[in-house]
Amino acid sequence: MSAAHTTGAGDGADLIGVDLVGLDEDLGATSSDVIRILADRIAATGRAASGDTLAADAIKREASVGTGVPGGIAIPHARSTSVTAPTLAFTRLARTVPFGAPDGDADVVFMIAVPDGADKDHLTVLSTLARALIRDDFTAALRAATTPQDIVDLVDREVSGEVAAAGVGTAGRASGTPAGTATATGQEARPTAGADTHVVDSDTSGTGGRRKVIVGVTACPTGIAHTYMAADALVAAAQRAGAEMHVETQGSSQVEPLDPALIARADAVVFAVDVDVRDRSRFAGKPLVSGPVKRGVDEPDAMIAEALRAADDPKAARVSGSAAEAGTSTAKDEHFGQSLKRWLLTGVSYMIPFVAGGGLLIALGFLLSGYGIALTHGDDGVNNAVWTLQHSTLLDLPAQGLGYYLGAAAFQIGSVSLGFLVAALAGYIAYAIADRPGIAPGFVAGSIAVFMNAGFLGGLVGGLIAGAAAYWIGRIPTWRWLRGLMPVVIIPLFASIIASGLMLLVLGGPIAWLMTQLTEFLNSLSGASAVLLGIILGLMMAFDLGGPVNKVAYAFAVAGLGAGSASNVVPFEIMAAVMAAGMVPPLALALASTVLYRNGFTKPERENGKAAWLLGASFISEGAIPFAAADPLRVIPASMVGAAVTGAISMAAGVTSRAPHGGIFVFFAIGGIGMFIVAVLAGTVVSALVLVALKKWVRRAPAVTDAAAAQAASAGETVGQRAPVAV
Repeated sequence: MSAAHTTGAGDGADLIGVDLVGLDEDLGATSSDVIRILADRIAATGRAASGDTLAADAIKREASVGTGVPGGIAIPHARSTSVTAPTLAFTRLARTVPFGAPDGDADVVFMIAVPDGADKDHLTVLSTLARALIRDDFTAALRAATTPQDIVDLVDREVSGEVAAAGVGTAGRASGTPAGTATATGQEARPTAGADTHVVDSDTSGTGGRRKVIVGVTACPTGIAHTYMAADALVAAAQRAGAEMHVETQGSSQVEPLDPALIARADAVVFAVDVDVRDRSRFAGKPLVSGPVKRGVDEPDAMIAEALRAADDPKAARVSGSAAEAGTSTAKDEHFGQSLKRWLLTGVSYMIPFVAGGGLLIALGFLLSGYGIALTHGDDGVNNAVWTLQHSTLLDLPAQGLGYYLGAAAFQIGSVSLGFLVAALAGYIAYAIADRPGIAPGFVAGSIAVFMNAGFLGGLVGGLIAGAAAYWIGRIPTWRWLRGLMPVVIIPLFASIIASGLMLLVLGGPIAWLMTQLTEFLNSLSGASAVLLGIILGLMMAFDLGGPVNKVAYAFAVAGLGAGSASNVVPFEIMAAVMAAGMVPPLALALASTVLYRNGFTKPERENGKAAWLLGASFISEGAIPFAAADPLRVIPASMVGAAVTGAISMAAGVTSRAPHGGIFVFFAIGGIGMFIVAVLAGTVVSALVLVALKKWVRRAPAVTDAAAAQAASAGETVGQRAPVAV
């Protein structure tokens, strides 16, 4: 066994060095053995905070679908919060190991490790390398390499063109042949990550016969490797079958959508995906062949043959206008509770930009013009902000001056933005259920909820009804000539009638009554009740650091902002408690890792700790995620304790916030800024001290035990080697 442990050179050294390369190694008998050693190798170079965490993420990915591809190649890969820089690790094995490829075990393994926030350029380079692994010339060179530096140089030559051309590769391309194109003569140029549309030229033989046109989409959960490998494999298979093939790769690199005119003339559609197809309704009515993305890599000829048969079969399955029939999808095995959570969180995620932008503009308006601009009329009969904007210009300023004028403008824009809150929530809940045809019915139902004073809860209900109606209508069999109108006319029309009719005639009144009772209950909170609410909100904000529980607490707070007023400050108090508590985890981790207990954290964690100061001050709870991912059983409990303290102090002191985001940087919108700072500092110190105590006196269990790794490996091999299911 040989492996080098020095630093590589060249453009590819940004991703790989000789210290990440091993040749003719015996790394164990299972895929998990290999993954764990490569993960540790990556961590040893400082490119991952924890080898155990990276290995666990990669093994989990491997267990879902094996990463072996034909030709004795394996590409285990994972996005991981533990990874600090996009990285490649390579091994050429002395004995083959099963990774789930249909043609046997692997002796060449590239491990791809990507941080959650990897930039587009790195992802483009990684996808380029993944594509190269299905080329015989590249894999032959890997097997012929005699030194680790040879491997680094091979990678460097393969990806340096991508780096230089910012997404358009050049190496190995036939002169005058665009990237991603297979020529009519049968010479196949190498597709690149920058070419998201892959084409096989139409017939140029002079026979005048029209080749079948197939369009397709490839997508995998990580969007790094299989997405692009499947696209290239399908292109090559279509060429062998004499068809014209265009593939849209919905991966981590920039997506270039297929031309609508091209989709319109397509004879069939191929989806090789493990996630929902974006804008699926574009393909509505076309004959469909679908399967997992790995089938696109392993059996591209079979998928193309099925697509050609489907093109001539009037009874073939066809693409619906809804994401609900996405073939193999990450949602296919969800039970109703999981689906409901996904739908609601989609709505909340799309709603937040309206709230954040609108809330900050309102806060800016208050800073420039005072809180009086929110009143219909001032005590002295001064006209309100809307009148000011409508009846004055910069050349004819009101008596209050330029600052008041600009503040009124900011306040009015922010108010309009917040007015979309409920409609956006309902619209994107419906979108999560029924894809694009659900958006219009959802927005209309949300607007009706506002009209009925049903508020945030009405938006939730309206969005669910609109999505369900759009999904149900989209499944109704209809004539072929009508299918093209379904997603743009029929579904939005009738789903709007159903959802908004129910909200207007049946559900709006009871939901409005319930919202009134909830508002009165919140207004009655004081003393111990308010403190208890602050504790609960603090615990929720720190429980999963930007996950579902955190978002529920945040959505609860921002939903109430619209109901806040000078006489009803409880919604503003809730917003302040939520924002203060959300600032605590990253600030506490920064304090612990850079000041109180530096030796208890790795070097990458200390570097993350420096960034966490600013993230925490800005109310970006996700700044604590790298720490929580590496050590969840100590970081999360410590964060929850401090956040609960902060929430309790904030509510007890009656601190208010009229801004939904921004942390300390929106100090001008925070009432009781002194106690706000005290609450945040108290929670930060408590969390940091608890974490230090846990790190010193509570021993950390291994992230992945040998038994668990073996079990995951066994599951991965079983799933990966399972015969593909034809759809």
